[in-house]
Amino acid sequence: MSSAPIAALPESPAGHADWPAIASLTLGVFGLVTAEFLPASLLTAMATDLGVTDGAAGQAVTATALIGAIAAPSIPLLTRRLDRRIVMLALTALLILSNLIAATASSLPVLLVARVMLGVALGGFWSMSAALALRLVPEAQFARAMSVILTGVSVATVGAAPIGAWMGSVWGWRSAFIAAGVVSVLTFAVQFFTLPALPPRDNPNLRVLGELLRRPPVRVALLAVLLVVSGHFAGFTYIRPLMEHVTHLSVSAVSAVLLGYGIGGFFGNFAGGWVAQRSERHAIVFGGVLIALLAASLLVGGSSVWVTAIAVPLWGFAFGAFPVGFQTWIVRAAPDQAEGAGGLLVAAFQIAIASGAIGGGLLVDHIGALGGPAFAVVALVLGTLLTLRHGPRPVPVPVPA
Repeated sequence: MSSAPIAALPESPAGHADWPAIASLTLGVFGLVTAEFLPASLLTAMATDLGVTDGAAGQAVTATALIGAIAAPSIPLLTRRLDRRIVMLALTALLILSNLIAATASSLPVLLVARVMLGVALGGFWSMSAALALRLVPEAQFARAMSVILTGVSVATVGAAPIGAWMGSVWGWRSAFIAAGVVSVLTFAVQFFTLPALPPRDNPNLRVLGELLRRPPVRVALLAVLLVVSGHFAGFTYIRPLMEHVTHLSVSAVSAVLLGYGIGGFFGNFAGGWVAQRSERHAIVFGGVLIALLAASLLVGGSSVWVTAIAVPLWGFAFGAFPVGFQTWIVRAAPDQAEGAGGLLVAAFQIAIASGAIGGGLLVDHIGALGGPAFAVVALVLGTLLTLRHGPRPVPVPVPA
């Protein structure tokens, strides 16, 4: 893959917002999150086709998360001398390859190879997206730029699960990964023509990461991520088995409920962003409390169509508070090392996703489909209490005498 220097625009001058480049990052996030979330909506079909249990198929999520956790802090270090434009294009090319292999996988090991590639792309992309946004727009517009980028998460959340489930029922689960591959090719083309040259600016190294981990606010934020996000993904990854085996919904009904989840997540991202601008602590606590209550309602009344149909979309809405809340928290905890802190945050997210997928999968295989919500209740209560007690509080502005 050529970096094509003549096609690379110069970095945006100070005070100028490069919104086309921001839009290309949004599209990248959309493609990555779409590919990441597809197994949740296709889990039972994938498991049946590949001849494995639902819990084993769920490890496609685990593989992505574990590699993403390693890639997030590693990619900025390994590529610290490369133009960031080249790095982002390479990561998108890896996303294309991952979708192609997943769509043609004949066994679980082959599928896991594809998901490992996705983990590298996901971890590297997320770890540098906030730092690149800081270079593409003036500092005063950073929050707006991140909100635009995170819109890619919202749109993917709306579309990936329900459309994936629908495509899987009509054309087979592989068709969803083919569609994701088409999106990733489009993403590469848009990034190629809009991302400016971004020579490396920071010099991330292991010493910087170690110094960040010694900061109490950073450690608290990462621990909160591990608890809250693992709880969410323990429930979300195995939500389709619950709807099929406990609520006994048809495939079309599952798709409709997942569409509700996605729509809830879309609006939840904006609501979470609005709350996080005022207090990221309150945004995370709000999302954590609501998901814990919804997971408990599924434990008690998951056999009810109405309980499930209401709880799952509200769950999507509540999760929307987490990405912008934690992004804001970590940037404020380490504004002088945005790229390194972003890498640690993404690593924590991916470890949490893997923990939720593994823990939820073990419970699902041993006690049934309600194992996911059970894990979610415990982890989210602990993470919410930690955030409530030790989360960031706004710095009071001194009033002139």
